Amino acid sequence: MQIEHIPLDRLSVATINMRRGRRKPEIADILPSIRKRGVLSPLFVRPNGKADHFEILAGKRRYYASVEASKDEDETRDLPCIVLGVSDGAEALEISMIENLLREDPDEVTQWEAFTRLVKEGRDVEEIAASFAISELKVKRILALGNLLPRIREAYRAEDIDAATVRHLTLASKAQQKAWVELFEDDNDHAPRGSQLKAWLFGGTSIATSVALFDLDSYDGEIVADLFGEDGYFADSDVFWKAQMDAVEARKAAYLADGWKDVVIVPAVEYFASWEYERRAKSKGGQVYIQLRAQGEVVFHEGYVSRVEAQAAERRARGQDEKPARPELTSTLASYIDLHRHAAVGARLADEPSVALRVMVAHAIAGSPLWSVRPADLSSRHEKTAASLSASPALAALAEKRRAVLELLEMDTARESLCQDRYGSDCIPILHRLMLLDDARVMQVLALVMAETLSPGSEVIEYLGERLAIDMADHWQADEGFFALLRDKEVLIALLGEVGSEAVASANGSETGPTLKGLIADYLTGANERPVAARWVPRWMAFPPSAYTTRGGVPMVAASRRAKWMIEEEDQADAPHEAQTETSDRDELRAA
Repeated sequence: MQIEHIPLDRLSVATINMRRGRRKPEIADILPSIRKRGVLSPLFVRPNGKADHFEILAGKRRYYASVEASKDEDETRDLPCIVLGVSDGAEALEISMIENLLREDPDEVTQWEAFTRLVKEGRDVEEIAASFAISELKVKRILALGNLLPRIREAYRAEDIDAATVRHLTLASKAQQKAWVELFEDDNDHAPRGSQLKAWLFGGTSIATSVALFDLDSYDGEIVADLFGEDGYFADSDVFWKAQMDAVEARKAAYLADGWKDVVIVPAVEYFASWEYERRAKSKGGQVYIQLRAQGEVVFHEGYVSRVEAQAAERRARGQDEKPARPELTSTLASYIDLHRHAAVGARLADEPSVALRVMVAHAIAGSPLWSVRPADLSSRHEKTAASLSASPALAALAEKRRAVLELLEMDTARESLCQDRYGSDCIPILHRLMLLDDARVMQVLALVMAETLSPGSEVIEYLGERLAIDMADHWQADEGFFALLRDKEVLIALLGEVGSEAVASANGSETGPTLKGLIADYLTGANERPVAARWVPRWMAFPPSAYTTRGGVPMVAASRRAKWMIEEEDQADAPHEAQTETSDRDELRAA
């Protein structure tokens, strides 16, 4: 290798460069330094077959920044370059990747594209892992993306789907992947993700090979392997459970042979409730309870006896009658009485709307065996989205309302949400406090309950946003998170035309994404003597929302349309009834 200073006009980006083919790189952070001091770190290049011309393997951003800087100069810039030979394409690609990985982690799809080319150049998984100081498993996981449809890979690259969903999609056949993509691209359908996707692919609960108690090499049934090489799943649950239960019975026999008093197998439809048992050593009559789970997992609880047995042992130790007292009611008679009492209370409650309101609010907050109300999850794994939400004035206002309601109900004000997705012991105390409050305060509690449990992205949000005439300018303004997530150039130009003017947008149509974002920000803040676009919100954020292009893929617009369609359907259904009522009214007037 040797270092040469090569003029810009004799350089071009190599097709092997791992970032070639993507949009023009962002150079705003390095452009000032290159304008002032030039390029200090050499580029990696190799001859491209033309006389005195070279192609860039690593250093694409420095090259584009130098091109931009040279526009203001009369002389052509020379760039320091390390010139490689032309013989080893794999080595050249590795240099390109390593240089880019050291600067900034590329997305996994870009890594897959580069790793695939390395494989074609003759590198194996072990060599790739050694070159990039990563595990062989990670290399396999990245290479496995090649088994996905291109549309799924591109959606993953654009962060439209998460890593967990992509991993589950590697379990799918091409036909299943195509069916999933159809759901994903249809605004009126929901594509399953995460654990729901596994159930969708398997037609029910999927059972991972990691829960097997038996040796997988001796298993006669079919196993669906995770293409990332980490997980596998049993294709036939019946065959799995036969092998699993044989292993459970073997473990049971081993426990008994080891001196345990008894081994109880708890079926998957039941639950080992630890509060119904007491700990006992094996030497003192402790037993083993083997809990089966629907997902195939088996949990071993060693050294327990039921509380009933423990109490009987205590009575025997005190010399008392071991036989427990006979209950006053049989279970059948108790059920008979419960059902009649329930009917009586229900009939009376139906005539007491004020009491029913308080009962409903208590159930929504605390849950019951028949109620499960889950607060909306407003968290985000995306760092900038999470930061934006943490600064949201609307969420801050909601938190203050929550604190006031928690104080009103004498509950812990540090509680993250008023409602909880489980049945606890709070229902009766909360109901008692609600019964002591007047209707106005109960309605205040109810309003918070509903605010916490609205489903994000639903038709209800769209309907209420319009019905309540919500102006998002009162609750939001463009921030770093918003700009970081803007990627579509057509949309950026449309936004610039909206905050500035169509003339400004047209004049800057060839600019890069960062430049367009900077211009939009100038109009929102008044920087660089731009007129301020006060109280601006993008069309997607407004109520009702609308799109900037005709390409689709705007979920809130689709939800708004569905809400309007539902209202129109309801109005059409009511129209014949209203017409019939008007006719009846006219007939009655004539008769009078």
